Amino acid sequence: MIKNGHHATCSDQRDEAGYCKPGGSACSPEKRKRIVRLWCDGCYDMVHYGHSNQLRQAKGMGDYLTVGVHTDAEIAKHKGPPVFTQEERYKMVRAIKWVDEIVEGAPYVTTLETLDKYNCDFCVHGDDITLTVDGKDTYEEVKRAGRYRECKRTQGVSTTDLVGRMLLMTKAHHSNLDNPDYQQHTDNFGKGPKGHSPWTGVSQFLQTSQKIIQFASGKEPQPGDTIIYVAGAFDLFHIGHVDFLEMVYKQAERPYVIVGLHFDQEVNRYKGKNYPIMNIHERTLSVLACRYVSEVVIGAPYAVGKDLLDHFRVDLVCHGKTEVFPDKDKSDPYAEPKKRGIFRTIDSGNNLTTDDIVQRIIENRLQFEARNQKKEAKEMAVIEAMKRKEQQEQSEAEAQAAH
Repeated sequence: MIKNGHHATCSDQRDEAGYCKPGGSACSPEKRKRIVRLWCDGCYDMVHYGHSNQLRQAKGMGDYLTVGVHTDAEIAKHKGPPVFTQEERYKMVRAIKWVDEIVEGAPYVTTLETLDKYNCDFCVHGDDITLTVDGKDTYEEVKRAGRYRECKRTQGVSTTDLVGRMLLMTKAHHSNLDNPDYQQHTDNFGKGPKGHSPWTGVSQFLQTSQKIIQFASGKEPQPGDTIIYVAGAFDLFHIGHVDFLEMVYKQAERPYVIVGLHFDQEVNRYKGKNYPIMNIHERTLSVLACRYVSEVVIGAPYAVGKDLLDHFRVDLVCHGKTEVFPDKDKSDPYAEPKKRGIFRTIDSGNNLTTDDIVQRIIENRLQFEARNQKKEAKEMAVIEAMKRKEQQEQSEAEAQAAH
């Protein structure tokens, strides 16, 4: 048993740094190093690669990551209605590969009591601000106790931005963020009455090779692995995708799942409207963060042909219950795996699609716009208060120096 990051049975045999002493009756040499347990919490509504990146950074600060996810009622009270239900959000967070354990119905305000209850040394949060319904910093108590660590917020993505993209329904949004319609919409959507908050505002994501390396597993397929290939847009990576990939993963004893992602133009060809909502770079990170995925092909050919199957030595090709659109020449993109007898249709039991999510957002459009403006106004009020406090401290320091 581990208690407060230590092996409870040898708690009287630790050195000052918290490491188990050599010779301690309960600890084998490999267990002597102190286990650092971390806590993250949040709404994790419309989970995107920004959330995954926060959890990746948090996991890098210790050994065991526990993630607390708030209930629908708590979120509605402090922020407004979530897009996804708590059950959907719990499942999404569980699927992120850096998460070791989740706590359902975690309190909105992070207390020392919560950290102690789950044996966590400290909590980790992004460098944005989280406020309660009455405008208080939800991490105030743990900050005062020195049990708070900060990680960098992922630039270029926010739930606000994604919702804005969905509401706009312009075909060019992922290649032309200078579009005046888009700018006008995001200005309305992510802007309170008194200017922009740096946390809720919209910015554009820039992909780097370093970011892909950080998200990638780096594991090659091993002898005895079953190489399973799936392909698609995997746009706005959601619970329907997670359920499908989990079922794909269960098709073999030792699965190595490769996801082929289609380029933006290809997705737009068969999906139309303003799809994809996330560009190829964003979709790559979203899929790589999933614990059931081993590798991603960025810009996979639409037809799953001989070259691809031979190159990756694919044993099995899977597709869900969603419609298979024909290739440009009207041919079946899965003709080759079907000919080889390695094609399988998977029923994940979840028929949620990206279209359904867009519909949820559009139906609640006014609610979400109001929610974001309220959130931004609260953040701006805190920034103003912080500025005033800073100016006051500066004036006092100057007055003292003048004496």
